[in-house]
Amino acid sequence: MQALATPATPALLETLSPSRAADFKVCPQLFKFKAIDKIETPPTPSQARGTTAHLALQRLFDEPTAARTPERLADLFRTAWTELRSSDYVGLFATVEDERRWGLDSLAVLGNYFGLEDPTSFEPLHRELDVSEDIGDMRIRGILDRVEQTGDGLVITDYKTGAAPPEHFALKAFFALKIYGVLIRRITGDTPVGLRLLYLNGPTVYRIPIGDRQLDAMERQLEALWAAINRAIATGWFPPRPGRLCDWCPYRDRCPAFSDETADPTGVALPLPVAAHRTGA
Repeated sequence: MQALATPATPALLETLSPSRAADFKVCPQLFKFKAIDKIETPPTPSQARGTTAHLALQRLFDEPTAARTPERLADLFRTAWTELRSSDYVGLFATVEDERRWGLDSLAVLGNYFGLEDPTSFEPLHRELDVSEDIGDMRIRGILDRVEQTGDGLVITDYKTGAAPPEHFALKAFFALKIYGVLIRRITGDTPVGLRLLYLNGPTVYRIPIGDRQLDAMERQLEALWAAINRAIATGWFPPRPGRLCDWCPYRDRCPAFSDETADPTGVALPLPVAAHRTGA
């Protein structure tokens, strides 16, 4: 008699990045597509702009103070794009003219940076900082755009090349930065005093103060989120949360929320939890 095949064991989480934590908070199904199924999506011009702009802004602070000019930042963007286009973004544009228009639009967005702050007035403590820290039984890891020391204390800054959300939605955008605040406090022993989101396409700056009370609350929220993610992995249940952002989701065409066969989640019997091993996300 042929032995029955043993069902594959779902893998529990080993590591979690702030961006994937934010994905789960927004939509567990989105998290599943990205972190569990690891479904890759074609790169987009918006992603290319963001990656290239981040690299140019990182390198701007390698320059002498007097050389941190709009012209130099534009040159750094062009150099970064030359490096990235042949490796990460091959065939992204159908024509040379499409790429040229994208480049001009990107340089216009990047040029807004100088309306947000003066890069000659400070020296960042860290740029593109790879941070990793254990919190309870979880490991949180991510790459932080920038940390600077101000007269009041440490400030964490994140660059965004997309359009700024309306102010009443901005607090949600700080979720990942608060996680980075927890990591910086644990690594340095100093509590950051502020978080900043620099939206170049606007341009707009959103700032919030931060302190131990908020970071303690974020640690508790992270622990609850970690437990919820592993519970979802064990049960196989990642409920979609349809909303306004679905129109821009690259996984919409395969999301059960937009399938005629989707059952009402309140009427679905969840599978029983099974033994699990661990994975990273």
